[in-house]
Amino acid sequence: MRNLDTTPEMALAGAFQIPYREARDGFWGEQTSTLNWCEEDYNVTYYCAEMVNTLTNLVFIWLGIKGIRNVIKYSHDPVFILAYLGYIVVGLGSMAFHATLQYSMQLADELPMIYTVCIMGYANFSYKQPPKTRLLVAGAMMGLAGSITAYYLHAKDPTFHQAAYTLLTLATIGRGFYVTEHQLRPALRKRNPAECDQLMGRMHALAWTGIIMFLSGFCLWSLDTIFCRHIITARNRILLPWAALLEGHGWWHILTGLAYHLITWRVWLSRCLDGSEREFMLDWTPLRSAPQVVPRRGASVATPAIESKKIQ
Repeated sequence: MRNLDTTPEMALAGAFQIPYREARDGFWGEQTSTLNWCEEDYNVTYYCAEMVNTLTNLVFIWLGIKGIRNVIKYSHDPVFILAYLGYIVVGLGSMAFHATLQYSMQLADELPMIYTVCIMGYANFSYKQPPKTRLLVAGAMMGLAGSITAYYLHAKDPTFHQAAYTLLTLATIGRGFYVTEHQLRPALRKRNPAECDQLMGRMHALAWTGIIMFLSGFCLWSLDTIFCRHIITARNRILLPWAALLEGHGWWHILTGLAYHLITWRVWLSRCLDGSEREFMLDWTPLRSAPQVVPRRGASVATPAIESKKIQ
């Protein structure tokens, strides 16, 4: 007898429910990583330990490639190629870690996070500094990254890694805000007062969007950890593909991937500090597009493609 309480929407959802895999053995063998997550192991396929946590890292790779392309195409500071490369490596390492749950792949995920934020730290602290100061900043960042790596390999304490990454990120973002307010704002008021407030407003909106996405991802991951048992029960009731929406660590990947806004913020900040805000613009519709720094229409900007044509 048909259940009269069943709506068409419920019937449609029920028609697309895929059960989880019952066996929990996997191609990569026993877990050797010091961390595991709320996504149950090998519950989708024999070949991937955590399918959702693996696939959600694709956002890092897509945005990293997009960022590198824009740096090359529009001749932004080459240091951002390294930053975006680090972003891609973080995504690839995280995919390998969640697919295998092996300790070596855990390191391939976690250590590039440190190295990438150190690259951004170098970009922030060395900008417009004399060559000797830039070398000192580069040496300090390399020494810091090396020290964190050495201690983490010895201690194998994920809490230390998370604390180090958080502190480095806070220092880098804090420096960015300091430069924005104490160097860029006075310069804009002097040379471009008509657009100063608008440019600064967009600058802050971009930065805070990245920060809010990062913090939102962390909150969802924390809820995933705290209420894991209840979330697993809910997933097993609603089944795939809908249950994937309850993978909090997967949302962490998506939202921290979209925190790519913070790298683009630094690219835009560098262009404005160079006095190029009349030649370049921030191409971004909040929450609807990935931000990029591109030449203004009609602006005479030398790009590699244009330069090569001139040489020919």
